[in-house]
Amino acid sequence: MFGKESDENARIQQLATLDRFKDFTDDEVRMVLDASTYLTVPEGWAMMAENTPADKAYLILSGEVSVRRSGEEVARVGAGDLIGEMALVNHKLRSATVVTETPLEALHFTAESVASLNAKIPHFNEAITGASAERGQRDQGD
Repeated sequence: MFGKESDENARIQQLATLDRFKDFTDDEVRMVLDASTYLTVPEGWAMMAENTPADKAYLILSGEVSVRRSGEEVARVGAGDLIGEMALVNHKLRSATVVTETPLEALHFTAESVASLNAKIPHFNEAITGASAERGQRDQGD
């Protein structure tokens, strides 16, 4: 029991250091953790595929992923970045394939948990839509 609680406290501290969670209370950070599943993913794993339905999103805690469109890398993202949220927010098919470039630690969110957190925590919705808007602006500049 002590180990699990210690891991959770470490993740709370880890999330609190990320810019997108700087305005969250400890209770809100705990709600985000409770609504997600912590996981580790090996290098070379395809986490999502282009042109498939959106059913999940991930918050990267450590590691790096390659974002690919039509097989070509368009970006690399890492700790603190959200992946998969654009398709969830916009209710569209995935716009890219995401493959781990290093071993990865992440929080996994289902579409249902994202919707629930958006309803309960305004900051969460802002963090999700802010990440989508930033990425959309970068994509239009390419």
